[in-house]
Amino acid sequence: MGQVVVQTENLTKAYDGFTAVDGLNLRIEEGEVYGFLGPNGAGKTTTLLMLLGLTEPTSGTAWVCGHDSTREPLKVKRIVGYLPERVGFYEDMTARQNLRYTAELNSMPRGEAEEKIGGLLNTVGLSDVADHQVSTYSRGMKQRLGIADIWVKEPKLAFLDEPTTGIDPQGVEDILDLMVSMSRKKITIIFCSHLLHQVQKICGRVGILAKGRLVAEGSMDRLGGEAAGGGRYRIEAEVERRSRGLVDSIRKVKGVRDVESSGKSLLISCDKDLRGEISRIIVAGESQLLGIRIEEYNLEKIYKRYSKEA
Repeated sequence: MGQVVVQTENLTKAYDGFTAVDGLNLRIEEGEVYGFLGPNGAGKTTTLLMLLGLTEPTSGTAWVCGHDSTREPLKVKRIVGYLPERVGFYEDMTARQNLRYTAELNSMPRGEAEEKIGGLLNTVGLSDVADHQVSTYSRGMKQRLGIADIWVKEPKLAFLDEPTTGIDPQGVEDILDLMVSMSRKKITIIFCSHLLHQVQKICGRVGILAKGRLVAEGSMDRLGGEAAGGGRYRIEAEVERRSRGLVDSIRKVKGVRDVESSGKSLLISCDKDLRGEISRIIVAGESQLLGIRIEEYNLEKIYKRYSKEA
């Protein structure tokens, strides 16, 4: 078990009878890239505000690096970086000047700050435009600068809210790579995004929030397995003239977790793609195979399932 950076216990926030966050229990460790998902109004922003100490919970507790977010909000803010969906900078200042200002606010010695800022601007790909006014920057360039602005203060935790929205494909790849680089430096990242393929690409675990409650949490393998009835994949075979004992024969195949029968269809939950072996068993048993397809549970399907159930 690594060092715990974020922990909540029964964290709850209610407004005038409406419960925005309901008994939330989170445990996020150092260096994780954690996908925090949910539809608009699910309670994600309210959770972030409570973790940052910007709003008090109705009940329950939240800690960041062992600091109580409600009782020690200033200590929390010193070790947390936040990149909102619409990042803002002083437009009439250059990128370098904006980062200097952040360094000064965090009491960083000037010499140390200059060296660090130069390295960060290079890391985020802004060295060539470091002395241009931010007003001339594209959205993607501002997002890169936002990541550098977080990084300059060496936070323990970073909240990134839709950091790739409206950015060209190469810029998206660059920002995702930067997020992974931050995690390798033991910066824990909470990544909020509606672009689920990006979340799946870089997040070790995800939590799905719906109507204020955490309805699912875990790695892709775990959530995919739960969605597919214990396996990682689900195979659907359509069979005519099903032979006696066919279902039992398929159940005996190594890697098969479960077989459900409905009319001509067999739904098979398994750990890997077993279409070839299952097809051979069906044909060898003198059944007629009409069709077979595989469904892998990616994050989009998992998200839709749990959101719908909630």
